[in-house]
Amino acid sequence: MSKIEIACFNPESAIIAFENGADRIELCDGLSEGGTTPDFEITKQLRKKINIPIFVMIRPRGGDFTYSDAEFEQMKSDVIQLKSLSVDGFVFGILDENDEVSIEKNKILTELAKPYQCTFHRAFDRAKDLGNSLEKIIECGFKTILTSGQKPNVSDGKENLKRLVELSDGRIEILIGGGLRSTNIEEIREFTKAEYFHSSAIINGGAFADADEVIALKSK
Repeated sequence: MSKIEIACFNPESAIIAFENGADRIELCDGLSEGGTTPDFEITKQLRKKINIPIFVMIRPRGGDFTYSDAEFEQMKSDVIQLKSLSVDGFVFGILDENDEVSIEKNKILTELAKPYQCTFHRAFDRAKDLGNSLEKIIECGFKTILTSGQKPNVSDGKENLKRLVELSDGRIEILIGGGLRSTNIEEIREFTKAEYFHSSAIINGGAFADADEVIALKSK
């Protein structure tokens, strides 16, 4: 059985994921934007109902991952505020204007997030130089990288994902996500030797996680 994180864009999906065996929730808003910071009150209410780990997205808007000073201040403020809710971790990723991992800004946020763990999200898939970016992210103090192997989806990226698992050598968790479904998880796991997988479990273009898909992902 795989370890499964479900990306949830609303509290309904989080409850479905929780009730059907997910190991962890990535909570965000903004489905059409690929995930943004969720509402404080929604997060607060959800924390009362769910006892599996909740990792919260810190992303002030959709689009690229290079943020203005004002946006970065917003991200810091969101981390501080959401820490008060006893969430279990944060998910973010900041690149500089050259699409390289910003060591300075990411480090500020990972320090601010302590003692909670941080995942560097799929901004990694836009970053230059897979190996170099991996080392920078480890240096910043992240515990996990969410990636499709710098390709549009996990099937296209499986060679890079396998390489990342090897390069990481247990120093950081490679969380595989991006087009991951119950139909391809076994093949991807066997090829990459990764242990943790990420999916929205949304099928047929809906807005909510599908209970049967969560169960199928978990049981493969």
